[in-house]
Amino acid sequence: MNTGVKIAAFATALAATFGTAYGVGQGVGPVVAEERPAAEHGEHEGAKPEKGEKRSAEKADAAAPETPGGLQVSTGGYALALETPRVKAGDRTELRFSVKDDAGRNVTAYRREHGKELHFIVASRDLTVYRHLHPTRAADGTWSTPAELPAAGGYRVFADFKPSKQGADGVTLGADLAVGGDFEPAALPPVKATAEVDGYEVTLAGGLRSGAARELKLSVAKDGKAVTDLQPYLGAYGHLVALRSGDLAYLHVHPNGEPGDGVTEPGPEVSFTATAPSSGAYRLFLDFRHEGKVRNVAFTVHASGADGAAEPDKAPDKAEKGGKGESGDHAH
Repeated sequence: MNTGVKIAAFATALAATFGTAYGVGQGVGPVVAEERPAAEHGEHEGAKPEKGEKRSAEKADAAAPETPGGLQVSTGGYALALETPRVKAGDRTELRFSVKDDAGRNVTAYRREHGKELHFIVASRDLTVYRHLHPTRAADGTWSTPAELPAAGGYRVFADFKPSKQGADGVTLGADLAVGGDFEPAALPPVKATAEVDGYEVTLAGGLRSGAARELKLSVAKDGKAVTDLQPYLGAYGHLVALRSGDLAYLHVHPNGEPGDGVTEPGPEVSFTATAPSSGAYRLFLDFRHEGKVRNVAFTVHASGADGAAEPDKAPDKAEKGGKGESGDHAH
């Protein structure tokens, strides 16, 4: 996983990337030639510093903030190649892509995380449409997944994965997707403490802060009663992804605890820890599984600044209803 709100990161650029992630390999894992190590800092930045400048240059490099995940189509020797950059709103189509190494070859070996080799997220630029999809990988390294996007406009796709190289950090790459049709931009949904979908009500407690880890607690209830038998989904009782409004910096947040650890209860509460890369508005997307079905709810939150000053909370009393932001394609 990469950067963003490493929420369980938001903890690196939301400070860790959320992901959820997905994209399952088919068990065919052709061997790839050994990948070259990532370039040293400054390798492509021109002349090296003189002797007297070396210490200050290293200091500045160490202090440089990490770029949130999903903002780059290429980083660390990997690049996302989206083969279907344009689709039509409302049509069920197949999204195809591959991850290239620094030699231009399709990557065919990944390390599994939460049971998947790669997590694939699609979100509209206005953050009203969200899909957590499960692509499959062909032997040649090409990934594909069916998708139906209901609204026209600009979208961003995210490939969240860990290279097979032992000890390698997670990588999140992003690319633009254009969805054709009549386009009417929507405002960012307002801040609300609760969200509803299919008779479930999820309540959010806690918040985000720039540069400091904060806990987010999400409690699930159905028909007014606490849900205490959540089912594991990709190895956890909940998966959280955060996207920063404006540039869609991606944060894949891991839950605190996991099924079977002897401590974590199967609901009603799912807890995450995240660090926002900056103050501002974020959209949180939670996936949870109950009674054999995966559901998704979304929240808008405002991250406070490093000084702890938060933006005004304009949350109405009503719960946000599940709608275009509902996670799609959870059929395995």
